[in-house]
Amino acid sequence: MFKKVALATALGTAALATAGQAMAAEYVVDTEGQHAFIQFKINHLGYSYILGNFEEFEGRFYYDADDLEASSVEMEVQVNSLNSNHAERDRHFLSDDFLSAGDYPTATFVSTGFEPTGDNEGVLTGELTLKGETREIEMPVTLVGEGEDPWGSYRAGFEGSTTLTLADFGIDMSDFPEVMEELELYVTFEGVRQ
Repeated sequence: MFKKVALATALGTAALATAGQAMAAEYVVDTEGQHAFIQFKINHLGYSYILGNFEEFEGRFYYDADDLEASSVEMEVQVNSLNSNHAERDRHFLSDDFLSAGDYPTATFVSTGFEPTGDNEGVLTGELTLKGETREIEMPVTLVGEGEDPWGSYRAGFEGSTTLTLADFGIDMSDFPEVMEELELYVTFEGVRQ
């Protein structure tokens, strides 16, 4: 019901041109090993919650522990990969009533800045494009950890979450209770340094 990208979580093609970001190491999000997740939670009529995720996405991020402000992320999510564990509901989410996945098959996130707020945490700012609408969002993120893995690669992992107002992305929830107007987006991923 909501083009996650994603986190997503999760990013910055245009921002990568700056000198500081050019020095940050590039990481590719490890989707092949299923070490990344873009999940969502939305209230269901005020009675419960619907949980789901997007199963197909890709991304990369740039990260340097000594220059956190140069960090950036970019993600692309295949909207048709939405899965809420109920096929009929998923078809409805993907229809023109909500995501219009036929017209807008991808969602993207491109970061525009990162502000450290403490040890291993900060606020990622960027542009989320969903259903053809682009809005600036902020996502508090935390470094889960980094280091060498058992196979000789170097990894870093992060998690973050934010709340989206669906009307900002052209998703009309006016026929539903007010509690369904917002969606919680949770993104967690680890990347392999290139």
